[in-house]
Order: sequence, then C-alpha cells, then structure tokens
Amino acid sequence: MPTDNTANKIQQAKLRFGIVGNNQALNLALERAVKVAPHELSVLIIGESGTGKEFFPKVIHENSSRRHNKYFAVNCGAIPEGTIDSELFGHEKGAFTGAIGDRKGYFEEADGGTLFLDEVAELPMSTQARLLRVLESGEFIRVGSSDVKKTNVRIVAATNVNMLKAIEDGKFREDLFYRLSTVTITIPPLRERGEDIVMISRKFAADFAEKNRTDEITFDTDARWALMQYRWPGNVRQLKNVVDQLSIFESGKTITKEILKNYLPANTQSTLPTTVKNVPSYESEREFLFKMVFSLKQEVEELRKNIDPSVGQPPSKAINDSESVLNEEELGDLNVVD
Repeated sequence: MPTDNTANKIQQAKLRFGIVGNNQALNLALERAVKVAPHELSVLIIGESGTGKEFFPKVIHENSSRRHNKYFAVNCGAIPEGTIDSELFGHEKGAFTGAIGDRKGYFEEADGGTLFLDEVAELPMSTQARLLRVLESGEFIRVGSSDVKKTNVRIVAATNVNMLKAIEDGKFREDLFYRLSTVTITIPPLRERGEDIVMISRKFAADFAEKNRTDEITFDTDARWALMQYRWPGNVRQLKNVVDQLSIFESGKTITKEILKNYLPANTQSTLPTTVKNVPSYESEREFLFKMVFSLKQEVEELRKNIDPSVGQPPSKAINDSESVLNEEELGDLNVVD
C-alpha cells in the first residue's frame, strides 16, 4: 500500500496529466514512477503502443529535482537513421551536406533536465554506442567534431518491443539495455484494465461534446460490457478514435451493443487465430485419422494378397493376428493430439 504522501502524488499526477482509471496495475505503475522520480536513475517504460507511456516520463520529471529545468521528448522511430545522431548530439558546420551552421542536439538542450527517448529500440547500433557513452560518463561528441562535451541529463526511455528478443536478434546492445533499465515500469494494456475502459470512454465522450459543442453520447449496460470485452489492440488511442467516431455519427444517442459493433473491427474481437466455428474438433480429427488408418490397412492387405495368394484364406495360418500391419490393439492405443 502506498503511503498517504505517495497516494496524494499519484492523484495529483492523474489530475495534472488527465490519466483516468483506478486499475491496480495502473496505480502500481504510477506509484513506481512517483517513488523513483527523486532518485537520479535511468528508467525504462515498457508497454504496448497506445497505452499512454508518454505520460510517465512527465510524472517522473515533475516529481524530481529537475522539474524546473527543460523536458524534451524524442520519438526515436520517427527520425531517419541518417540524421538521428545530429538530432541527439548536434553537429558542426560543414559536417554533412546541409549543415550550414553549428547546431545543438537534444543532449545539450536538455542539460540539467530530462530527456524522454520514445521507441528507443529503433535506434541504430552506432547511435546506441553513443548513447551508452552518455549514460556512463555524461560525455558526447557532436557530429563532425572531435571536441568532447559534457551534459547532465536524466534519461527516461520507452519501448513496445520485447527487448530481450531484440538483444538475442542482435538489434539492441545488452549493456545499453541494462543501463537504461535500472528501474522498469510496465504499463498494462487497456484490455486488462476492466472498468477503467468505461470510465475512459465517458471521459472521451464528455471531452468531445464540450470541445465541439455537440450532444454527449452515453452507453447502455450491454454496450459498456462490450467495451470491456473487446481486445483493444490499439489500446487507449484506438478507444479514443472509436468514441470520437460515435460522438460524430451518433451524437446525443444512447449507444447500444448493436451500434457499437459497427465501429469495432470484427477481425480483432477474439484472441483466437481463427473463428471458433472453423476450428476442427477432437472427435472429427480422430474420426478422420481412423478412416485414414483403416484405408491404409486395406491397401496393405490387398498388396500382400497380390504377392501371396494364400493371404486372407480362412484355412491358412501363414499370417496370424500378431503379424498384421495395424491390429485392433494398436488402433485402440492411437490418440489424436488435442
């Protein structure tokens, strides 16, 4: 249980950044962010795309001693590989075509503050080596320069990638991963947040109506249940899109389950790779396999008759039951993997 002071900071963070919900996993993530904030440690935030990872570096920054200094957020996946080093570390005039003057990078601009590196797993390996040096010594070199510069920046990174697999595949440096993940914070996906989904939907509906001066939509009981049962592969971002569409085209209505279905992609409503009705049953697989085995046995018997005419004649004991290719006891032991 968080202390009263921590609980107050969690509530303040929710109000300040518009974080809606009381899910236990969400509150635990916020508690970790509030508690780690005063300590000069690197933090790695892990969660699916659209879960709201971008709010947590802000919570950390606002609850740290750096809160009066600059805060920068950089989407590493949105910057071309050829310019990412210049964006992060700066460049000297003439370092490359188009470098018409000296330029500070984010590490210089954020000196004394906090730098949020979103989609950090998208960084090229060469940039990862530069980032590791900054984390270890606070030193970096501008592109096209040989002068070592110093910076005092706190790094908070985020990813929706399985980092251990990225390391195994040779796409991310193991030493950098452990430098970044001194403390990890895991953000739960929307589908695991239960009644939070309904609370967030109401908030989005109210915000849309107020901003656009339209009649607010509401959700009936079945629609609320459907919202909680849906998988939400796009998480909070997808939920907002759905509520915005409903607010436009169903303005002022009470949303039913039937109406809601028209705004939810059907191919993402189940975690199964195929629909249940297309999944073969155990009995059908077993029946098919037995038919195949009996057919194979008949073909073998016919082949043996052609080779030895005495096969299959009642007086003959040339072939007894123990010599049959597939006897009844073996068939009885045959199992189909479920």
